[in-house]
Amino acid sequence: MHRQTVLNIMFAAVLLCTGKATAQAQELQQIGHLIDDALIFSDKYITPATDAAVYQSVSGWITSPKKTKLWEATIALHVNAFLTPQSDRTFTIHNSDLSFFQLEEGTSATVPTAVGNKHQVYLHGQLGESDVRLETPQGINMKTVAYPYLQGSLGLPLGTELVIKYSPQVNLKKSNYQVYGFGLKHNISQYFDTITQKKFHLAALVAYSKEDISVNFLNVETDYGTLGINRINGLVDTWQGQLSGSKEFGRWEAMGSFIVTRSEFKYRVSGDTGTIEDIIPLQYILNTRLKEIYKTRVNYIGEAAIKYNIGNFNVQTVLAFGKFINSNVSLQYTIH
Repeated sequence: MHRQTVLNIMFAAVLLCTGKATAQAQELQQIGHLIDDALIFSDKYITPATDAAVYQSVSGWITSPKKTKLWEATIALHVNAFLTPQSDRTFTIHNSDLSFFQLEEGTSATVPTAVGNKHQVYLHGQLGESDVRLETPQGINMKTVAYPYLQGSLGLPLGTELVIKYSPQVNLKKSNYQVYGFGLKHNISQYFDTITQKKFHLAALVAYSKEDISVNFLNVETDYGTLGINRINGLVDTWQGQLSGSKEFGRWEAMGSFIVTRSEFKYRVSGDTGTIEDIIPLQYILNTRLKEIYKTRVNYIGEAAIKYNIGNFNVQTVLAFGKFINSNVSLQYTIH
């Protein structure tokens, strides 16, 4: 049975069970169309932010491919700065793409994604005999997105290092961002004395990170109540493999890396439920439908870094590049 048909049956069953079966079949169909439009808009609005989150989460895991001494620990404060490309800041909506809403002016409009500007346009639709009108959501309006996080590492036996990354939830204007994860780095150059004698170092890393991006979304009010879809989350689970090499020049160390990532993107409506929940479980239905736009992404990313040592302290800058560009600056303290 088609998913939309199943949802219409759910609407009707809930209305009958609650004794509020006042909506006509046409209104049930209109609610289904409204959900379809919300799904289309969700995909185009939030996906650029989740794409960007991958670059933010994979940067700076390896601070040096050098072999870490047993139980040597490093604590670091990192600051990420992500450059949002112009092509990902907007998308175009057409009346022909929508089944419930229509633009109040014209047949198409360019609107911001979650990483775009504050420009808004009005959409309107008809639910039963009532008009439904909303403004498209704003973006965070930041060309550069900067946020801090903590990272720690511990030297383990056999030239292996445990790395842990964590940031509290960071408020970025109209959105929130959080990342955390762990990884294992293994030094390869320890098996080749000729390489280490020349101050060359090689290492490989496997890491997992989880990102949660939440942004303001569609604030929809109807005669049947608020819809409760005014916030949407992008949940990103990323596995990465990384190969890094470096060369020491006195207090300086230059590093280059190649990174492969595989990310799972999931989406859900969050926050307070709307008053329409007295009639239908709309947030549950929306989250079920959002599974239709779940995605898997594979990225190939280059990374270049340079580090300067001052005793137990290191200062490092990292640049990750591919589809996007992400820079990272860190202050590291090593406990020998």
